[in-house]
Amino acid sequence: MKKQRRVSVGGRKARHGERPRIVRPAQAARSFGRSELLIAAALAVATLAVYGQVISHQFISLDDDVYIRDNPMVAGGLTLKGIAWAFTTFHAANWHPLTWLSHMVDSQIFGLNAGGHLFVNGLIHVSNTLLLFFFFQRVTGATWRSAIVAALFALHPLHVESVAWAAERKDTLATFFGLLSLLAYARYAEAISWKRYALVALWLGLGLMAKPMLVTWPFVLLLLDYWPFRRLEWRPADGIRRFAGAWLPLIREKLPLFCLVGASMVVTYLAQAHGGAVRGLVDAPLSLRLSNAFVSYAKYLLLTVWPSGLGVYYPFSPAGVPGWQVAAALVLLSAITAMALQQARKRPYLIMGWLWFLGTLVPVIGLVQVGGQAMADRYHYIPSIGLFVALVFGLADLAIAWCIGRVSIAVVSIAVLLLSGSLTALQISRWRDSMTLFEYTLSVTSDNLVVHYNLGHVLGQQRRYDEAIPHFEEALRIKPDFFDALINVGVTLLEQGKPAEAISYYHRALGVEPDSAKAHMQLALALVKQEKGDDALQQFYKALELAPNDPDIRTNLGLMLARQGKLSEATAQLNEALRLNPTSAEAHNNLGLVFLMAGQPEKSLPHFSTALRLKPNFTVASDNLRRAQRQIDARQK
Repeated sequence: MKKQRRVSVGGRKARHGERPRIVRPAQAARSFGRSELLIAAALAVATLAVYGQVISHQFISLDDDVYIRDNPMVAGGLTLKGIAWAFTTFHAANWHPLTWLSHMVDSQIFGLNAGGHLFVNGLIHVSNTLLLFFFFQRVTGATWRSAIVAALFALHPLHVESVAWAAERKDTLATFFGLLSLLAYARYAEAISWKRYALVALWLGLGLMAKPMLVTWPFVLLLLDYWPFRRLEWRPADGIRRFAGAWLPLIREKLPLFCLVGASMVVTYLAQAHGGAVRGLVDAPLSLRLSNAFVSYAKYLLLTVWPSGLGVYYPFSPAGVPGWQVAAALVLLSAITAMALQQARKRPYLIMGWLWFLGTLVPVIGLVQVGGQAMADRYHYIPSIGLFVALVFGLADLAIAWCIGRVSIAVVSIAVLLLSGSLTALQISRWRDSMTLFEYTLSVTSDNLVVHYNLGHVLGQQRRYDEAIPHFEEALRIKPDFFDALINVGVTLLEQGKPAEAISYYHRALGVEPDSAKAHMQLALALVKQEKGDDALQQFYKALELAPNDPDIRTNLGLMLARQGKLSEATAQLNEALRLNPTSAEAHNNLGLVFLMAGQPEKSLPHFSTALRLKPNFTVASDNLRRAQRQIDARQK
C-alpha cells in the first residue's frame, strides 16, 4: 500500500485533505491594552500634525478638475443620478464607483473647498496607519516593531502624493478597505468559517471598487499564510512537488478571491482602453517596458531610503533607459531576492515583505503601460508596507544579535521618524497649489512634456500669457505634434490679440488631427477676430458636423449667427446648446444677447440673471444685464 504523503502545516504533519490552520507565535497572544492605545493615539496625532497643512491647499490642475472641480456629477454632491453614474461610468478611464461616491460626499459637505476634500484624505491616511498598526500588532505581537512600520507608512515622503492630491483619493480609500480585509483574514485564519471568509471577500470587493490596485491581494494573503500566520512550512530546497503540495490547498482556498480580482481586471482594462489610457506595443515595445520596470523597482527602493527629487510626474522616455541602469537594477533585485530566499526559514518576514513589495507593484510597474509616466510616487503607497516590514523586523533582529541597547534603538528610531516627518511636511508644502508643484517638478525632472504643458495652462488661466507660451513651446520641442499644446498656443496668442499667429498653430493642429471639432472651432474664433465672417461660419459648421452634440460649438455658432443678423437661426442653435447643457452660463448670456438685439430686453433678463447665478464673476453677463435694464427703464419713461 502506497504511503500517504503529508504536508508540513504550522510546524506539524498535516493529514491528507486537512485544511491549513493558523499557528500564531507565542508573543502574538498579547492583548491590545493601554500602551497600544497610547501608541495608536501618538500615531494619529503625529500624522495629523504633518498633514494638517492640506486644509489651506488648493486643487491641482492635473486631474482634480476632471475628477472634482469641473465634473458636474461630483461637484453637485450626492444625488441619485450621481450614484447611478458612479456605477456605470468609465469617466477618466477608470471604473471606481466608491471613489466617485466619496468625492460626491465631500462636495456635499465642503462644496469645492479643496482643503475639506484633502483633510478627509488625510483622515483616511490616519485610519490606514492605525489599521496597519492594529493588524501587525495582532498577528505578530511585536508592538513596537508594528508601531514603527505604521509610523514609516504614515510619515514617508513618497506617500504625500496619495494624500495631498485630491484626485488620488482612490489610493487611500482602496488601502483602507484592503487593510480591513487583512484584519478579517486574520480572524478567518484563526477560526475558519464561511462567514468570516465572506467578510474578507466583501472588504476586498469594496477595495477593488475604490481602485483596482488590490488585484494582487489574494497573493498577499498567501504571503501572510507563510508569515506571520505560519499556516504551512516550506523550504526552497524542498523542490517543486513539495512546493505544490504545500501551497495548493491555500491557493484553492482563495479561488473565489481570484475570481473577484479577475473580474476587476477585465473591467479596469475596458475602462482604460475606452479612455485611451492604455499604450499599445507600437508606442511602448515590451523590451522598453521591461527595462523601465526593472529600473523603476530599483528607483523605488532607493527613494524609500533616500526620498529626494520627488515630483508629480516622471516622464517615460521613448529612448528607453541606459543599459548600465538596467544591469545595475537586475543585480540589485537578484541579490535581495537571493538573500531573502536564503533567509526564508530563519527570517520569514524578509521573503514575505520583499515579495509583497515586488508583487503589489506588478499592476503599476508598466508591463501594461497606462499613460506616459515611467513611475509615480503614489504607486509606492501599498507596496511600501512590505518593505517597511522587512526593514523594521530585520533591523530589530540585527540589533538584538549585536546586543544594541533599547535606548540606542529608540534614539535612532525617533531620529529617523523625525527626519522622515520633516521631509514629508516639506513635500506637502510643495503641493499647496499648481504653480508651486509644477515649478518644483520641473526643477527635479527634465523633458517633462506633461508638466510644461500643464504649467502653461495654469499661467494662461491667470492671464500671464507671456509666461505661458514658453512652456507650451517647450512641450512642442519635446513633442512637435502635441495636439493640445498646439491648440493652447493658438488660444494664448489669440488672447494676446495675435489672430494671424494663432491661425498658423491651428492649421498645424489640424495637420495632426484633421477631424478635430475643437481645432475647427478655435480656428473659427480666430477668423472672427480677423473679421472673416464667412470663413469663420464655414469652420463653425465643419466643427458642428464633427461634433453635433457639443454645446460649446453651438454656443459660439449662435453668437456668430446673431452678429450676422440671423437671429432666428442663432436662437435655434442657442436653445439646442442649453438643451445639451442647461448649466452653460455662456449659452444663457448669448441667448440673452440675441433677445437684446431683437429688441426684446424683457426676454433677455432671465437669461442674463441665470448666467450670473451659474457664474457669479461673469462680468460680460453683468454688463449685459445692466444694458437690458436700461433699455427697459428707457421704454417705461
